[in-house]
Amino acid sequence: MITIKEVKTKKDIKEFATYPVKLYDKCPYYVPNLLSDEFALFNPKKNFNLKENNLKGFLAYKDGLLVGRIAGFINGKENELSGKKYIRFSRFECVDDIEVFKALLGAVEKFGIENGMEIMHGPWGFNDTDREGMLTFGFDKRSTYSTNYYYPYFHKRMEELGFDDESKWIEYLFTIPETPYERVTKLADKLKSKYKVVDVADTMSVKQILKRYGDKFFETLNDAYAHLDGYIPIEGKARDNVLSQFATIVNMRYISFLVDENDNVAGFGIVLPSIADALIKSRGKLFPTGFISVLKSISKPKELEMALVGVSSEYKNTGINSIIMSRIMKNIIEDGILSIESNPMLESNLNIQQQWKFAQTEIIKRRQTYQKYIGK
Repeated sequence: MITIKEVKTKKDIKEFATYPVKLYDKCPYYVPNLLSDEFALFNPKKNFNLKENNLKGFLAYKDGLLVGRIAGFINGKENELSGKKYIRFSRFECVDDIEVFKALLGAVEKFGIENGMEIMHGPWGFNDTDREGMLTFGFDKRSTYSTNYYYPYFHKRMEELGFDDESKWIEYLFTIPETPYERVTKLADKLKSKYKVVDVADTMSVKQILKRYGDKFFETLNDAYAHLDGYIPIEGKARDNVLSQFATIVNMRYISFLVDENDNVAGFGIVLPSIADALIKSRGKLFPTGFISVLKSISKPKELEMALVGVSSEYKNTGINSIIMSRIMKNIIEDGILSIESNPMLESNLNIQQQWKFAQTEIIKRRQTYQKYIGK
């Protein structure tokens, strides 16, 4: 017998937060999320996304044993921008049992119907910096810090349950050339002069950049990503969650931050040191010793993960992305890093895929979201 329980107590939160680590305990490709982030999910004092999202978590038990979890949430901003009535599902992990799938997804569907929603879709996050998409190819490849791993049975079950395909992403492995890409470097120098932009990552620390340009960064991020599937603007206190997610693992050598003559953020590029192996080793725990491996991975990385690249609409099609790529690429080559793994890029987003056209690329993973009409 399968029982669904809504997450309410501290014990429930602990079981919800730690369940994925147990499900993927023997899987070498799974990279755990930071457990501190998972424990904070239902805490409005730490998860500022809750201000704009009506969130519920659910646990599934079969014969008294925990066999799955899922979260469902309604984002008013998404529904306002889309003109539709969506409920998102997220944090979806369970054993390979079709009845457990039905029960967990059914709990979110019921939650949505009770609130007048008409479409359930996911797995989506709170915003575009959150983990999203279900793996459909690349099950023998290790995940990144910013993505979820899924066993092959997940997407097969979604198809069996009649969910329709929605947004689709690809993930690349980039092999970097051993010498600088001279054409990009020369073009970058010309464009700096033409558009009077300065890369402040050359002279400022992360703290200095965020203090002076933090709000402007999010304005440019929201502007650059507004056209992407399922994008929700990152506003208000929710920005603090994004900053805590990325700022602590930044290495300034792999960042570009362009500012124009009006002191506005023209574009940015953020490539992160991979802390995947450190998280696997610590099972997602930073303390008491996990943070040591994480710090080593940040200061002297062997692998990198592409995080965010964007240019404001004012500078769209000007080519200033060459400036962003030039700085990051130069440091990558100097540091002897020969490969970078991308995080998910929409199949339809050809612009972002062209950012790294100088490198050799291989598609190593695919993922997607699913949708289902409910309540009618």
